[in-house]
Amino acid sequence: MTASLRSRANVFAALALERAADRRDDIGWISERRGHGSSRYVVIRSDGKALVQRDRQHLRYLADAERAQALADAPVTFLGETADAPYFVLAHPGGDEDAFAAQHDAAWLDLRAGGLALAAFEGGLFAYARALLFWHSRVRFCGACGSATTLVSAGHRALCSNPDCKLEHFPRTDPAIIVIVSYRDACLLGRQESWPAGRWSTLAGFVEPGETLEDAVRREVFEEAGVRVDESDYHSSQPWPFPASLMLGFTARASDPTIQVGPELAEARWFEVDDIVRGLADGTFFLPPPLSVSYRLLEHWLRETAGLDLARLQAAARQEPRPA
Repeated sequence: MTASLRSRANVFAALALERAADRRDDIGWISERRGHGSSRYVVIRSDGKALVQRDRQHLRYLADAERAQALADAPVTFLGETADAPYFVLAHPGGDEDAFAAQHDAAWLDLRAGGLALAAFEGGLFAYARALLFWHSRVRFCGACGSATTLVSAGHRALCSNPDCKLEHFPRTDPAIIVIVSYRDACLLGRQESWPAGRWSTLAGFVEPGETLEDAVRREVFEEAGVRVDESDYHSSQPWPFPASLMLGFTARASDPTIQVGPELAEARWFEVDDIVRGLADGTFFLPPPLSVSYRLLEHWLRETAGLDLARLQAAARQEPRPA
């Protein structure tokens, strides 16, 4: 399987949307798309929750007439379009969120829940819209001179208002690596102090300036677990707007299995396939949620190492009677 196909299996990563970046400065075209009969507006409030239908299975889009009636003063940001409709996002101004939802026969849903409940396209659209509005909230003033900024380019660029500065600001994403490390027939997993007992996950960390992704893999694994990595390969990527990251998944091989846990982890250890199979069956091993690419990395490792399907293992574990 190619990396692009693996990425599409990740939550938030299957957004088949034409972003039309070359048309964002065309005010006439954007206005025409806003007034299009099929235009759809995603609504997100200040805490990042999106307006969804009451069943929480679909986004509750506003039509342009509904937007004009309920949120006429809210800035409009263009997201992109499909063959069926142009998509925009609105920031709810706050103050009457519950009444607003009731008025539109809707509810509010956070992104972590939405990533698992919504269809792949809508989950990706929610993540994209939330990340863009988060950037808006952080770029109200110029980072160089402190002057107020103005959003232009249909919400995708912020322009400093100071004529002596005029700095342009663009949406930023923080790259982070996440990696499953193997040594012979075992994989390296860690856990944080705040996690429930039995919860384990792959290791992750932010990429630093002047660092390649492979260097970040080596550094983070050593800092967190004291394990030396010699080789790594790209697996897949995942938008991770909590609040503004891109997770870059890797597989890696350790040259030395010695563990020396750093300050970021409570514990790290090597798991063989049988350890994971038994732990799932007896309820002593808990996976990262399917929301995260960490789940996909462990799924990949089990398939490549032992030909096992993680979803089937989980289904079997749920059906197994637990010891009294």
